[in-house]
Amino acid sequence: TVARKSGCDPAAALEMRPDYIKAILDPLGMLQYPIVVITDDRHSAVLARLLADPDIGHLIRTVPEEACWIGGDLTLAIMSNAFIGNPASTFTGFIAKSRLALGFGHNYLFRARDKDSGEWKTVCGDHCIFDKSIMNVMS
Repeated sequence: TVARKSGCDPAAALEMRPDYIKAILDPLGMLQYPIVVITDDRHSAVLARLLADPDIGHLIRTVPEEACWIGGDLTLAIMSNAFIGNPASTFTGFIAKSRLALGFGHNYLFRARDKDSGEWKTVCGDHCIFDKSIMNVMS
């Protein structure tokens, strides 16, 4: 699996829990700005959890269903100030590769909690999205 090969947490990027999101955005000074969630609605509990969080719930935004389309979602994600995605998703892979091609940083895909400090950290850098030994056919 991608998690085993990269060393990232196998569930964190899928569950997108508020503490995970805050651990990424806080050091960037981005917890006072809107957080746009792009979703396929397969994991409605993720959005509900984020909206219910007392720290970031008021910052959560979604694209209205009538305005939602793949091109718009891709553009929004590619042009964002920071991108947090699930490395096992082909959609995330395309977005991350596009952002890197445009010279954008702040892609957060391969993260794990440090066993000693408990802090979230990047365990595999941006190059991992292109690494066949990690991503297999999705690289």
